[in-house]
Amino acid sequence: MRRRRWPGRDRGAFTAELAAGLPALMVLLFAGIAVVSAMLAKAQCLDAAREVALAEARGGKSSVAARVAPEGADIRVGGDRESVTVTVSVRVSVLGARLPGITVTATAVAAREPGVSETK
Repeated sequence: MRRRRWPGRDRGAFTAELAAGLPALMVLLFAGIAVVSAMLAKAQCLDAAREVALAEARGGKSSVAARVAPEGADIRVGGDRESVTVTVSVRVSVLGARLPGITVTATAVAAREPGVSETK
């Protein structure tokens, strides 16, 4: 059996390392969760912008946006005679309401179908 050189000298070392490392791991975990939720919101905004742009370019209504866009999204439709530009933006909260959120924006452009005029 091997004896330790300095018995009792490393007492509490693991606790100190855990106390220093655990908060850092928690920050990394929450940052990862915030990034993933922002990426999901970006994908939803992009889908909504694309669907609304295609619907507007065909002369239809953009009621599709209510189903596809994230909750609380701001949808802006613009364009000219030849194209439709749709911008969808939403604010993603980071760790609840305690920290400032991230605004995610997606834009889609579609060419108007022949015979479809710009609506105001």
